[in-house]
Amino acid sequence: MRKTYLVLATLLLAGMLLAACGGAATPAPAEEAKPFRVAVVMPSAINDLAFSQSMYDALSAIQAEKGEENFQFAYSDGLFVVDDAAAAIRDYASQGYDLVIAHGSQYGSSLVEIAPDFPETSFAWGTTVDTFADQGVTNVFAYEARSEQGGYVNGVMAAKLSESGIIGVVGPIETGDAKLYVEGFKAGVAATDPQAEVRVNWIGSFSDVALASEAAQTHINAGADVLTGTAQMVTGAIGVAKERGVLWFGTQSDQTSLSPEIVVANQVYHWEVVLNQMIDLIESGTLGGQAFAIDLANGGEVITYNPDFDLPAEVRSLAEDTVKGIADGSITITLP
Repeated sequence: MRKTYLVLATLLLAGMLLAACGGAATPAPAEEAKPFRVAVVMPSAINDLAFSQSMYDALSAIQAEKGEENFQFAYSDGLFVVDDAAAAIRDYASQGYDLVIAHGSQYGSSLVEIAPDFPETSFAWGTTVDTFADQGVTNVFAYEARSEQGGYVNGVMAAKLSESGIIGVVGPIETGDAKLYVEGFKAGVAATDPQAEVRVNWIGSFSDVALASEAAQTHINAGADVLTGTAQMVTGAIGVAKERGVLWFGTQSDQTSLSPEIVVANQVYHWEVVLNQMIDLIESGTLGGQAFAIDLANGGEVITYNPDFDLPAEVRSLAEDTVKGIADGSITITLP
């Protein structure tokens, strides 16, 4: 009888323990999904209506599409001093961001030193095609804008609208997407009006507004009635163009709001086209080693027209035909 009680007690205890544990087959609670985190370092302000704003707008667009619970980003802007930018890049990497973007061609030497110290972090550098793979670095993506394409379209329109046949360009430093844009713009003018003269002034700075203003004044004093330029310093040139009643063509970001009276059209960058490709690769385990480009064909570059500017219908039609021709390959842009 005593043995029977002992067996029953043992079975009862085992049942209580099984109930308390919920059974061995009960699944563990699912781990909460973490948002994809991006950090970006930029040389100028996020509202510069040029290079830095184009990246900020792209990241904002991705966040709006994916939702803040799935995608978050941080930024440091105004870091035109390379050493300050390098410190920010390293700090973001140490915080475990999934992707750290060095948005400036001047940041390359810093990135090639920093990236190997964080092999589990992805980095991106633009605008360039160099991923440092030839130096054994495997976690850096590169990205660039085929800015000569929108530059060509702007050049076509500029040639059609210029009455003096003299067109001025305010360039920063002859490198990266700035150089491509200027060369493409010149090619577009030449293809449309071989007699037109395009005068280029490289001021040696991405950010010196005063120098850009001086360059614009020089062009106008020499007879230019249409201007263009690239980089954040163009706000100075646009101000001069507004004062002097000279037309302006923008690039990188939509600059219409600076002067709706004289801005004709803009080439606008949409970096989200290539950033989304990088994010997909990172989430599948590829941390770098590939180069990407935005262009007219993939929607990474878009020509926007100022609705307040009375652009002749035939000029707009020519511009739209040019966009289609570049995108489908029927128009070839020959650069020097």
